[in-house]
Amino acid sequence: MDSTLHSSTLAATTDQAPQPVSRAERTQTIDIIRGFALLGILMMNIPGFGQPWTRWALIFGAPGSTDYYTAMAVETAFSGTMRTLFSMLFGAGMLLFLAKKEDLASGQSVVDYYYRRLLWLVLFGVINGYVLLWTGDILYFYGLCGLLLYPFRKMKATHLVIATVICVVLPFARGIQSNLEFRAKRTAYLEAVKVEQQQKKLTDEQKKAKEAWLEQIKWTKHDPKKEAEIIKGMQSGYGAVFAKLMPRNVNIESRGMYYDFWDMLGMMFLGMALFKIGFFSNKLSASLYWMTLSLGYSIGLLLGNIQFMDQAAMFHDPGAYVDTHFFSVFALYDLRRGATAIGHASLLLLVYRSGVVPWLMKALANVGQMAFTNYLMQSIICTLFFNGYGLGYYGKLAFHQLYYVVAVVWVFQIIFSVIWLQFFRFGPFEWLWRSLTYWKLQPMRLRTEPVAAEPQVTLS
Repeated sequence: MDSTLHSSTLAATTDQAPQPVSRAERTQTIDIIRGFALLGILMMNIPGFGQPWTRWALIFGAPGSTDYYTAMAVETAFSGTMRTLFSMLFGAGMLLFLAKKEDLASGQSVVDYYYRRLLWLVLFGVINGYVLLWTGDILYFYGLCGLLLYPFRKMKATHLVIATVICVVLPFARGIQSNLEFRAKRTAYLEAVKVEQQQKKLTDEQKKAKEAWLEQIKWTKHDPKKEAEIIKGMQSGYGAVFAKLMPRNVNIESRGMYYDFWDMLGMMFLGMALFKIGFFSNKLSASLYWMTLSLGYSIGLLLGNIQFMDQAAMFHDPGAYVDTHFFSVFALYDLRRGATAIGHASLLLLVYRSGVVPWLMKALANVGQMAFTNYLMQSIICTLFFNGYGLGYYGKLAFHQLYYVVAVVWVFQIIFSVIWLQFFRFGPFEWLWRSLTYWKLQPMRLRTEPVAAEPQVTLS
């Protein structure tokens, strides 16, 4: 067992079956970071809940507008970073879960509980996608990626960082390849146009090259007809929305898994490494946190702003962008989001240490303690608010107005979490997940004296 698994997070499990973690044994800083990520992830998901993807062409096509500046702030400082924090904390949570004896007094190995827990998580992800109808679900992917983490639990932090780099390099190489293929299509298109300008007949291959490029850049142009079709479908009844989203969900949970697997696994490895050195549990010096804050934001925010401006240039004129940008900064996506995420976590830890806003830290910790419930609650609230079988606001709000909805949901979830935890040990979906994991109904109501507990179990 790694020496950095601090005794404060360990539980007495030698003489009884495992039980959910008590409040006294939770690592509050981890709950704070998780709560921040949980609230922040809605900032990234809300466009998918409330608008068709065709709106991005309008947003990037209106520089100086409220929507444009809203998108700039969100994309620069938050895009991808909340999922990164969740992935990191998921890796840390795996170590916390396994920080006990391999075999319990009940005769069952902790590994059995670990894999059973993950398989239930996969099922919850399927329900989130196919019942709650949220196509941006992450539970399914996390459950599958988590199945691979166990063999790496005893790996040294330095080796986990190396594993992270390997996982990040693979998407980087794929991004470079995609960029080269994109440029090749542009070159073939320009050659076909040149032949046309010479009033020569195009070959079948040149015709296909021209069509391929025009098809490739269709997503950068606003298509009112396509937008109206999407909005009509999403404002229909449950059955119609289900049928419309089914192909997308299937594609995301099959082909999408292939593309997103490495970046999620890499961030989980990084989270395991950071946990082992005491980063998430507030064990490092203030000077180190200031350093990670400065480096994280310097690298991450700079790259984030460049990426946003490149996106705007791509939407404005994809041909000119390809002609003038030999290297696409989008290939540095994982570096950008990882650096910014570490900056966010460092800032939260420094604020927590300062004691300046204890009420805010407590609020975030409450939300983080109920992260699983709050995550699924966001799907329930937003699909009922936007889809046709609910209030039907899909496509009716401007981009910046979506964040009014985000603010309302934040306030509700903070208040709900505070009130709920006054009476219960954990959220309703946490209770269900743990009961299924241990195949035994877990005590729900808050007790004055906490029962013996297992190591902290986390959504991420």
